[in-house]
Amino acid sequence: MEVYLDNSATTKAFLEVAELVKKLMCEDYGNPSSLHRKGVQAENHLRYAKETFAKILKVSEKEIYFTSVGTESDNLALIGCALANRRKGMHLITTQIEHPAVLQTMKYLESLGFRVTYLPVDRSGCIRLEDLKNAMTAETILVSIMHTNNEVGSLQPIAEAGELIKRMNPSTLFHVDAVQGFGKAKIYPKKMHIDLLSASGHKIHGPKGVGLLYIQEKVKIQAINYGGGQQMNLRSGTENVPGIAGMAKAAELLYGSLDQDLEQLYRCKQHFIDGVRRIEGVQVNGLPDCKCVERTAPHVVSVSFAGVRSEVLLHALEEAGIYVSAGSACSAHKPQPSATLKAMGVDPKLLSSTIRFSFSVFTTMEELDYTLQVLYDKIPMLRKYTRRA
Repeated sequence: MEVYLDNSATTKAFLEVAELVKKLMCEDYGNPSSLHRKGVQAENHLRYAKETFAKILKVSEKEIYFTSVGTESDNLALIGCALANRRKGMHLITTQIEHPAVLQTMKYLESLGFRVTYLPVDRSGCIRLEDLKNAMTAETILVSIMHTNNEVGSLQPIAEAGELIKRMNPSTLFHVDAVQGFGKAKIYPKKMHIDLLSASGHKIHGPKGVGLLYIQEKVKIQAINYGGGQQMNLRSGTENVPGIAGMAKAAELLYGSLDQDLEQLYRCKQHFIDGVRRIEGVQVNGLPDCKCVERTAPHVVSVSFAGVRSEVLLHALEEAGIYVSAGSACSAHKPQPSATLKAMGVDPKLLSSTIRFSFSVFTTMEELDYTLQVLYDKIPMLRKYTRRA
């Protein structure tokens, strides 16, 4: 049996998405900037994609922009807003557990003279609103907080944070990295006081190489790449029409059955956690004090297996046809202790013994039962080998 449990890294595309992408690459392949019929066909696909995302997010179509990936969306949001608003202040706020696309961008902005406050998190991986309140100053021009943590599945209090930010300083911009949350939650930027929101196609059963950035129409932001002036001069470059249309189709399919899918994902998550906790020396991260799984992301489970190195267990599972991750895919080739787990106060001895299991709408209970049985068989053997070594 082949079991894919690395959906936080990337997802299998819906068949309908693959078929649409093929059609646009082989039939409706015009450049949307061209004035002839082929160009108009391509432009119509872009327009439909904007309509789709605007409807899902309950925003205006003119507030939807397309990028090459979630990382670019984060970069454009942070760098573009920081540079455009620096006369108002040089202070930025984010959290200690952001994706590298945000953390590394913040480091870059620090090199330009900006001051960044990195909010700590509690044992469940969530910020404290009191810390955010205390960090805010008259010089704070931008706050960036992820919706869903990609490693442990913690959900940040986005709506409450947005309300707090705007109450303290209405001009402070609020960016949300929703790459892991979009497609697994109902997110309404206007209602949640979100000024900018990032998402990515390959996390929602769409194509790789395409991203989304919502920008509230009154936000002051400057371009960080230049060229033909596409997308109202903010993001130049010929649009990836097959990717954009495919991402929109994936979003349409996901949000068309979101409530049912979430119920099934949470059932899978609870079932897996109950099963994995039967193993001695196991810690499920982000769920201290038996926290209810519905207060976390529906698709991510981080488990530390005392006495077993992550890489060893990862490959042992791979031999059984089970694909998982030892952390964020974006840092998989640079082995180092997880900054997220460290920020959460996880025992240092467990940092190199943690595996991330992440589910999707394709995940079945049969696959999870098979995975649990393999873990029951492998963990004692691997621990015995580790002690001998």
